[in-house]
Amino acid sequence: MSPDELFAAPFMQRALIAALLTGLAAPAVGTFLVQRRLALMGDGIGHVAVTGVAIGLVTNTSPLWAAVIVAIAGAVLIEVIRERGQTNGDVALALLFYGGLAGGILISGIGGSSAATLQRYLFGSLTTMSIDDVIVTMGLAAAVLALCLGLAPQLFAVAQDQEFARVAGLRVRFYNVLVAVLAAVSVTVAMRTVGLLLVSALMVVPVATAQQLTRSFRTTIAAAMVLGTVASVGGLVIAAFASYQVDAAPGPTIVLLALAGYVVAWPVGVWARRRARLRAPFLSGSAPGHEPAGEHPHQHGPGCGHLAVPHDDHVDYVHDGHRHAEHDHHYDEH
Repeated sequence: MSPDELFAAPFMQRALIAALLTGLAAPAVGTFLVQRRLALMGDGIGHVAVTGVAIGLVTNTSPLWAAVIVAIAGAVLIEVIRERGQTNGDVALALLFYGGLAGGILISGIGGSSAATLQRYLFGSLTTMSIDDVIVTMGLAAAVLALCLGLAPQLFAVAQDQEFARVAGLRVRFYNVLVAVLAAVSVTVAMRTVGLLLVSALMVVPVATAQQLTRSFRTTIAAAMVLGTVASVGGLVIAAFASYQVDAAPGPTIVLLALAGYVVAWPVGVWARRRARLRAPFLSGSAPGHEPAGEHPHQHGPGCGHLAVPHDDHVDYVHDGHRHAEHDHHYDEH
């Protein structure tokens, strides 16, 4: 099948729409989860959603809506348990992991659903999305994006410092529960494209990649959404073309593409942070007292290879972790 024929196919168009929305919504919520150090919450909710999918399959109702309801209930429950301190956050997430997945497999087996049917939701499926699924996905993703972006200042304040947010008059409990609900909805939005077992990676990896390259919250969430979209749509297209040669599922392809982006961004982030540390002493604050440097055989000047920064009426050079300035016939160390 040629590229034109592939992209003209109705199933591919539906899958691309779902991938685009998933790539935008999942990192938007994931930014707040990473900020709260709950990066694995998506995994726990994804496992709970398996139970919802199984209930939908057994009762011959919509697996998508069943997963939404069960995932939201599980997310709210875990947030309540965590807030009241009845158990640690990691223990509560473990309960979601094991109980949700085991319950879904058990219910699916009792109802006679095949493993292949359940696997569509565990690892994603290109060809089985209906028009109704796409419409529901569009509505849920639009709601997630509207709330995440519209309430971004409040959600960030609560995620960054809950005590400060409480003193500032924000309803901390409400916003914590809201983030949990948004995470649950994002998981179910992505389950047909990425799969319930891998959706957390799309919520976390683009955020981690963006943090290597950005320094503010606004740029981080924007970059994460762009990176998530590139990984989701790009992985879907790669999987679609590769499926004619090998059995390539879209979920793993999307996640591996997102991880490849992190691998590329990580050394760039290390270099940028190191360069920022070298520049930091010259950007603000007053200069400390000058001390004559020790033996200094190197002659600084234009083109010497060391970072040069104007400082008052002279130029400082970064050399061996210090800043040196020429004074008379020697160098001062600042």
